[in-house]
Amino acid sequence: MRDHYDLIVVGTGFASTFFLKKYLEKTGSSTKVLVLERGFLYPHGERLKDLRGENTSFAKLNPDHASTFINRNPDKHWPFTVGFGGSSNCWYGCTPRFMPSDFKMKSLYGVARDWPITYEELDPYYTEVENLMGISGPEETPFPKTTSYPLPPHAFSTVDKVMHKEYGNLYISQPTARASRPVNGRNACCVSAMCSVCPVNAKFTIENSRLGVYEDERIELVFGAQVSSLDLQQGIAKKVNFIKDGRDHQVGGDVIALGANAIFNAAILLNSGDSNPLTGKYLGEQLGLDAVVYLKDLANVGGSTWVSANGYMLYDGEHRKERAACLMEANNALYLRLESGKWRNLVTFRMIFEDLPQQENYVAMGKEPLKPEVHFKKASDYTMKAVAYMKEKLPEVLACLPVENIKYLEPYKTEAHILGTTSMSHDAATGVIDKHLIHHNYRNLFVLGSGSFTTFSPNNPTLTLSALSLHAADRSF
Repeated sequence: MRDHYDLIVVGTGFASTFFLKKYLEKTGSSTKVLVLERGFLYPHGERLKDLRGENTSFAKLNPDHASTFINRNPDKHWPFTVGFGGSSNCWYGCTPRFMPSDFKMKSLYGVARDWPITYEELDPYYTEVENLMGISGPEETPFPKTTSYPLPPHAFSTVDKVMHKEYGNLYISQPTARASRPVNGRNACCVSAMCSVCPVNAKFTIENSRLGVYEDERIELVFGAQVSSLDLQQGIAKKVNFIKDGRDHQVGGDVIALGANAIFNAAILLNSGDSNPLTGKYLGEQLGLDAVVYLKDLANVGGSTWVSANGYMLYDGEHRKERAACLMEANNALYLRLESGKWRNLVTFRMIFEDLPQQENYVAMGKEPLKPEVHFKKASDYTMKAVAYMKEKLPEVLACLPVENIKYLEPYKTEAHILGTTSMSHDAATGVIDKHLIHHNYRNLFVLGSGSFTTFSPNNPTLTLSALSLHAADRSF
């Protein structure tokens, strides 16, 4: 290991990998890059062994996520994966774009803050990520899109066909990184709903990505390196401090990029004495609950992936001045209705609501310097008003289906997305980083990932955080 590098990157998940992909395209052959990964490679094949109950020495290499931080609200979960590829190893592959309005909440609805970046600026990077991931998606979408998805859409179920006929491009086959046909060494989706570790390796991950990032000779990848802090001096991030094999290490870099998740990016900055008082603040995610719809004389069969469709009928509009947007996900997992002759006469919609950043939800440092504390009080009133409104409106939205009854389940304890804590803003008074993901106070320090989100769209964050990484590296070097 050298004493100094042109670039030091922390983490190997989506944010880091797409940042590196673009950075390596723009830099010369003599560039030296150090990548520090806390965990280790846990190959897909070995993960499958573990799921089948077979022994694998890889199972104990990486710590369980819950042991890495202190959760002050046990009713709120924050799942993620430690190890090479980060949460690409446990995500479900849902990749809808944000809507243009998601970036302009203040301008359009008088709520929260506008992002310092627009949909139009991010559009070409959305396209680039979709091509690199091999996304399956429809020709018509509710968000502007001038290019086709690289793979054809997944097939609709019988319920989806009825809904699409009624609502057109407000009800679409979900754009997804679960392949609709074999591509780049990945198989087609098997519709088993075992997406956290895909049995047939159909879902895009960093391990199967074929992006060539970590094979690049300019990169030195170090496993088992837990970053604790940075040396911040006179407005510059000088060095990275980390622990490996029980020993403290320090290495310098011209540019440093934090690509851990939103909890640990904030923790590293707080441990470093970050001067921005908003670092760690505004932790959050979306809120989701299931609406189980019982149908008369309509069997819900077919469909070629786990989440077969997205519905936008309760998403955009003037109602967002008072209550949150809601995105519908049609769940195509095998549910059986326990009534003779009606086994498949039902459909489950996951109703996902945006939330607003709140200061009472935050990451802080406690007694253990390597174990941040996560504080989460509740979802906003803005979100809970939308939940109540959805329950009033959903029977009307589903009027095109032969609905017998709708049963609403309790909200989930997590949507498995960690957002906020290093929010993007126009200036240091209202956020931590700028539109290029560069820290307002330390201009050689990038803070990547979904911690950058200014507000919390109901859409899944992975496509957007990956596009932001491409944008940051493209516009900054």
